[in-house]
Amino acid sequence: MKSKLFLILLLLTMSYACKEDTIDENGTGTLTGTVVSEGDNMPIENVRISTTPASNTVFTNAAGKFVIQNIQVGEYSVQADMDDFLPAFEAANINFAGEEVNVVFELMESTAGNRPPSSPELIYPPDNATDIPLIVDFSWSATDPDNDDISYTLEVLNGSDSEVLLFEEIQDTTFTVQNLRIGVNYFWQVEASDGINPPVQSEVSSFRTMDENTNRFLYVREVNGNNVIFSGADTDDDDDGPNENEIQLTSENKNSFKPRKNNTAGLVAFLRTEGPETHLFSMKPDGSEIRQITSTVPVAGFRQDEIEYTWFNSGSKLYYPNFNKLYAINSNGTGNQLVYETPPNEFITEIAVNEIDNRVVLKTNNALGYEVKIMVIDPETDTILTTVIENELGAFGGIDYAANGNRVLFTQDVSGFQNGNYRILDARIFEHDLTTGVSIEIDTDKQAGTNDLDAKYSPSEGGVIFVNTPNDGVSQQDIFVARFGAIVVKELVFTQAFMPDWE
Repeated sequence: MKSKLFLILLLLTMSYACKEDTIDENGTGTLTGTVVSEGDNMPIENVRISTTPASNTVFTNAAGKFVIQNIQVGEYSVQADMDDFLPAFEAANINFAGEEVNVVFELMESTAGNRPPSSPELIYPPDNATDIPLIVDFSWSATDPDNDDISYTLEVLNGSDSEVLLFEEIQDTTFTVQNLRIGVNYFWQVEASDGINPPVQSEVSSFRTMDENTNRFLYVREVNGNNVIFSGADTDDDDDGPNENEIQLTSENKNSFKPRKNNTAGLVAFLRTEGPETHLFSMKPDGSEIRQITSTVPVAGFRQDEIEYTWFNSGSKLYYPNFNKLYAINSNGTGNQLVYETPPNEFITEIAVNEIDNRVVLKTNNALGYEVKIMVIDPETDTILTTVIENELGAFGGIDYAANGNRVLFTQDVSGFQNGNYRILDARIFEHDLTTGVSIEIDTDKQAGTNDLDAKYSPSEGGVIFVNTPNDGVSQQDIFVARFGAIVVKELVFTQAFMPDWE
């Protein structure tokens, strides 16, 4: 009997003891915590904290801390979520009412295992390449092992003056750079970045741009209402078509025209509008070092687009007109002097020089562009040596003088048409033999209703360069080369271009 009573008491005691240790499922506690970044233990703000089973969702403060109050007693999985970090989980048990449990999260950046892109491989221009055009389509290749998007930075260094061209946020593996300098050694490098890892760089590669003698042609185009000077080339490869190696030399914000290169001086002269006047300027063949030559006496006469000037004395001087006066000026702008004068109503419009004997061919005309005279003069003796054209109707132009001094090139409107607008109907190219006094037309296979204008000899005088355009005065102008032979070969070299020069 006593043993049974003892057993009952023992069971009641054990039952009471167990009841004291059991979780009170009806109570609530508090869950606190801190979230830091792995490695540097910096607190992370605005991390989303949630639990499973669900309770309240809260966010960390600036110190990386959070509190969930009145959380039911129980076992929880606590989750921390933040952009750019991997989700993290911690266990938390609220065992009894009023208990406060603390957890700590160390969040790992989601890119912690990310790998950088490969070092870019430079493709074009090849290392140590030469004769590269001044417009370069740079290309390279790179890959990313995690397929991240790659952005590139292209750096191009001018080896002559250390100027750096920097192009950032390139999203492709090709990039076009324009207006590089003639005859310059360049160095280039590409940097690749996936926005996660430190950028990686390519090797440094070098190339040299084409020599200034590659672009032997100069011409003009209208851009944004101004005349702009360009240079270009014409290689033997017919597949390249017209407009080869085009380089813009002057600004679109200035009206620049009538370029004339002198190889001895290493300069290009040209005309530029400055306020109400037109003046002579010079520049390097790459368009650099522009300087004004004339100042007190401007270039003036009949129609600025018809006026010509010329180099002489091995590129140290220039002749230019001011109405009926011919001036000579040093290429540095000094020593301006009057050297020849025509009657007041005879404007000097075009000038060409023979360097052998320093004789000068002049074209004069009246204020409307007619009553033309083309004559060979000796400015030292102030005498007219030969008259090539006089007392003929119509417009003339395109004056040039052969190197041997026995031929003069010109264009003539054979229709003889004259009106107040200086319209030209049928201009053709002629060559006048000063020995025989005979002028012969150069057949360029000109189409009816067009004009051949602005004719000049090629450097070898084995052909001519000229402009062909419809005779309405408003249509497109194109530049052609006609090479002499048993059959004259005509080639389109530049489109929508005029005022050619070929040296």
